[in-house]
Amino acid sequence: MCTAITYKTKDTYFGRNLDLEYSYHETVTVTPRNYEFCFKRAGRMKRHYAMIGMAYVVEDYPLYYDATNEKGLSMAGLNFPENAHYNMEVKGMDNIAVFEFIPWVLGQCSNINEVKNILCRLNLTDISFSRELPTATLHWIISDKEASITVESVKDGLKVYDNNIGLLTNNPPFNYQMFNLNNYMDLSVNPPENNFSKELKLNAYSRGMGAMGLPGDLSSQSRFVKAAFTKLNSVSGDSESESISQFFHILGSVEQQKGCVCMGGGKYEFTIYSSCCNVDRGIYYYTTYENSQITGVDMYKEDLESCRLISYELVKGQQILLQN
Repeated sequence: MCTAITYKTKDTYFGRNLDLEYSYHETVTVTPRNYEFCFKRAGRMKRHYAMIGMAYVVEDYPLYYDATNEKGLSMAGLNFPENAHYNMEVKGMDNIAVFEFIPWVLGQCSNINEVKNILCRLNLTDISFSRELPTATLHWIISDKEASITVESVKDGLKVYDNNIGLLTNNPPFNYQMFNLNNYMDLSVNPPENNFSKELKLNAYSRGMGAMGLPGDLSSQSRFVKAAFTKLNSVSGDSESESISQFFHILGSVEQQKGCVCMGGGKYEFTIYSSCCNVDRGIYYYTTYENSQITGVDMYKEDLESCRLISYELVKGQQILLQN
């Protein structure tokens, strides 16, 4: 399972936790403008916006988990099991395989309005990348510097929701997640008032009691509530250091520790990596489960007119600064 968020100070930031029980050989990957995308049923995209993100590169093709393009448009795919539904090809539509969806959008769109326009002719198909890599069950958050949407392909069609909190986890569908926030409207960053009874003298005996009832488990619905509360009440300065530090603290509030979610067979789901991209500057920051030091890759330090992918191996070993 996963959590994706947006955050805005002086600049705009987009990123996510990737929570799984296994890791592919993902790398921070820059796709330059002249790398040619060959879509299964939608022709070729020879020139497009450059993008940076986390990808599993297979046969020189970037299978992006999340990415941001040079216009500041960002997108992430999150697990959506038992709800995601894809279709057979439909004549007259843009038939896009799930693994192609991120580059298809980020390659040609610069903002949410442009995304909404192309979604009108989108048909997401279940064509897999290969026999070894079957189609993933996903839904997506797409964000520019001002707005976000959630895209879900379900049995009764393609759903596009305005996502005014800039947040996505997993099941249930996004509209149910938003409705569920009604159950937590009494939470507050302020000390609670005694509404229990005028007959009893009740006191706030600890700081933070205004948020009593905030979920702390690792289910996707609880993570949605906790991440929403944490993000919407977060305060930080607008420097790059303060902004990205706060971003990783928000993601840290819903990270998964190895051993707490058992998948059977000795496997446990955990937060493989956390990412934070400054979409204004094209810098992709990340941490990994075993390396809490923030590492960054600057898209604009690469040759964006190239036709070859540029990939950086993740720094996974813990980086420790000894002061004496």
